[in-house]
Amino acid sequence: MINYTAKYTKIDSGYMGQLVEWPEVLTEGKDLEECRAMLRDALNEMVLAYRQTGREMPNGNALIEQLAIEVQHVGQTA
Repeated sequence: MINYTAKYTKIDSGYMGQLVEWPEVLTEGKDLEECRAMLRDALNEMVLAYRQTGREMPNGNALIEQLAIEVQHVGQTA
């Protein structure tokens, strides 16, 4: 089993989902549940296409972490 890392971004029409390790796997849904389901479906289709063409699939299991940074506003000095 390979695990891929999903990234979800809130957009005007709902959510956009994309795999971090495989950016070509990208979809949208009206809510997070729909987006998640559509992303799984898109991943399954991409795996099938890669297998049929003999292409190597990207490695999964990425480590994702958030990094905080304080951003100064224009006109502020350090």
